[in-house]
Amino acid sequence: MSALLGAAVLALAGPALAQLEGRGFPECHQGPLKNNTVCDTSADPLDRAIALIKTFTLEEKLNNTGSTSPGVPRLGLPAYTWWNEALHGVADSPGVNFSDVGDFSYATSFPEPIVMGAAFDDELIRAVATVVSTEARAFNNFDRAGLDFWTPNINPYKDPRWGRGLETPGEDPFHIASYVHNLIDGLQGGYDPKYKRVVATCKHFVGYDMESWNGNYRYQWDAQISSQDLVEYYMPPFQSCARDSNVGAFMCSYNAVNGRPTCADPYLLNDILREHWGWTEEQQWVTSDCDAVQNVFYPHKFTETREEAVAAALNAGTDIDCGTYYQHHLPAAYEQGLFNESTLDQALVRQYSSLVRLGYFDGMAVPYRNLTFSDVSTPHAQQLAHRAAAEGIVLLKNDGTLPLKIGSDMTIALVGDWANATTQMQGNYEGPAPYLHGPVYGANQTGATVLVANQPGGQGDPTTDNWRPIWEYAEQADVIVYAGGIDLTVAEEGMDRVSIDWTGAQLDVIGQLAMYGKPMFVMQMGDQVDNTPIIQNPNISALIWGGYPGQDGGLALFDIVTGKVAPAGRLPVTQYPAAYISQIPMTDMTLRPNATTGSPGRTYQWYTGEPVFEFGSGLHYTNFSISFANDLPHNHHSSSSCYNISDLTGDCNEQYKDRCAFATIPLDVHNTGAVTSDYVALGFLTGCHGPQPYPRKRLRAYKRLHGIAPGSTQTAAVNLTLGSLARVDDYGNTVLYPGDYALMIDTQPLAMMNFSLTGEAVTLDYWPQPPVKRVQENGYWVGGYGSTQEEGLLADGTVPGVM
Repeated sequence: MSALLGAAVLALAGPALAQLEGRGFPECHQGPLKNNTVCDTSADPLDRAIALIKTFTLEEKLNNTGSTSPGVPRLGLPAYTWWNEALHGVADSPGVNFSDVGDFSYATSFPEPIVMGAAFDDELIRAVATVVSTEARAFNNFDRAGLDFWTPNINPYKDPRWGRGLETPGEDPFHIASYVHNLIDGLQGGYDPKYKRVVATCKHFVGYDMESWNGNYRYQWDAQISSQDLVEYYMPPFQSCARDSNVGAFMCSYNAVNGRPTCADPYLLNDILREHWGWTEEQQWVTSDCDAVQNVFYPHKFTETREEAVAAALNAGTDIDCGTYYQHHLPAAYEQGLFNESTLDQALVRQYSSLVRLGYFDGMAVPYRNLTFSDVSTPHAQQLAHRAAAEGIVLLKNDGTLPLKIGSDMTIALVGDWANATTQMQGNYEGPAPYLHGPVYGANQTGATVLVANQPGGQGDPTTDNWRPIWEYAEQADVIVYAGGIDLTVAEEGMDRVSIDWTGAQLDVIGQLAMYGKPMFVMQMGDQVDNTPIIQNPNISALIWGGYPGQDGGLALFDIVTGKVAPAGRLPVTQYPAAYISQIPMTDMTLRPNATTGSPGRTYQWYTGEPVFEFGSGLHYTNFSISFANDLPHNHHSSSSCYNISDLTGDCNEQYKDRCAFATIPLDVHNTGAVTSDYVALGFLTGCHGPQPYPRKRLRAYKRLHGIAPGSTQTAAVNLTLGSLARVDDYGNTVLYPGDYALMIDTQPLAMMNFSLTGEAVTLDYWPQPPVKRVQENGYWVGGYGSTQEEGLLADGTVPGVM
């Protein structure tokens, strides 16, 4: 029986390993399914999916558990590829098929999320996501993509060495949670629409932020995280996805958390994700990261057999295996009695009820079925790509040289390995763009003569033989621009950084260019580096961070330089000094500073050192003053600055107490300068409340105001909830504590409001307690010397505070 079943499954699985042919939509009008409830548009999506799965044989069920599903030809159910990517635009991936020329040969390529995160503009994110999902639907209508997309990456970016930090909106969990809430709205076409535009997938759940540091590979890494850190830092973006945004899918990660691979951990996938956060609709599913199910066996060595590995993942709640391990090993696991057929049915029902919600079986009744290539890269999409880049660019230094008027009577020397960038600007998870306007394109739009020296190489060879044109062009130029930094040759998926400084060759060239006595500024591209030498050099007029700005990034950069657009972006991460990497290993998942291990702490909330630029840094071409329009609102329970906790919680009728409103505080932002500009209002909380140590401050609200004219005022609403004020205890519970609080606006700050809470502490959310702690014992796959902090471990080898 086992051999027969396995042969039957593999016979079907074989053709599914390549890019699927025969994709499309099921035929509900005249095909074999026409009388099945799955084709009844008046029926409930769950009932429709159950009726479909009931028609599958066991072999057909097992064969459709992978990311490349062959469907069921005898039922007229087409093949389907679940793995589609659209991180910042429809992207190359197994399920997405770009044509070589003509229609569907490109899609709008927005900036990487790290740049869009720097805009701190939730309305922008919703608009970008709407364009991306609209273009994705157009691709799907012509059999060039699926309907679910494995985006966004919302792991908080706490360590500057992480190779995938560019894929995230930044380091702050509140910021990411708000960002993704708006992104999902745009991608899925609302939080509960009749037909979803696409299904978004929040990844990577959870504790994943390392690729290959010092011999520690993501496939084998066991992240030891305390319940306090898990709830306070690593979980909020995912809670926003599941509980607050009704996202359609999750992806479990390669790593283990506290000894258990996430894709085989029912505590994470069931107790937290589905039960605690109420993510229980059958149309919601979990996929593994690609081949993470295989990793459960090796190198995690979590199970003794391959059959136990696939059963552990399926039973834990991983519905789709990105790979072939399910299809290959589930038949034998079933015969060994390691899972029930009802569990398999549940996984398939989740997948196909999701497709029902996407209108997969409903033909032209779905409004998105009318989209064509004319809806791809529209003038609106192109303008939005430029806006997204311009809003995310951050001005970090300016001696008054910028904005700079540049005309046809001037010459620009454009130097550096980003000078003539094209695909560099897209970063990773990209697809072909309609055009790529790099810095040289942007410089040419000023009308000036542009001399381009695409040297020195960003990380490479400091061979001076290629530098001679640099000095010739600098001599001829009126303005010198250096565009460089890092790119995907330094940090990307699978590769963490080994340093966070500029290369010697680049700093050498920059320093020499600054000696010409001409207006000279630096465009620092890619991810963050220690910009101390740039800041301290008085002959460098300005420093701009451009990141990975997408298809129109070069034009956006020079629009900032010339003042066509006023800068208002803010750093979404901390820029650390280069020595930071010697003070804490990437394997240390703790946030708080630790005198025993020598950790200076992580992120702006806990870092005790002096950052090069702190989270939220960003200059303008004008000045702003901030004032509170009025005091904190109060009612018969409170004075204007003192609130009783029992009164606040007693007035709360929300199912989740952390979502109950505390106050909406109007904030007047006045432009006291001479340039019309956007302004990002950042609202931080600080004070003495909850468990010690206290964080330096915590971002609790933000709002981007647009086009504030000189001498005028706009008002931003700072919305605070009870959850905004709460802290997390050692057990992961979210608690509203008595104590002193202060609301600070901006990083300086520009305004501050004090208040206090009195009475007994009240728990807003009781965190499900984890199973008995476990440390992954693996004597074969180990990290390199110094990759763990033995001083910080308990006698049993575990991290203090891990429950």
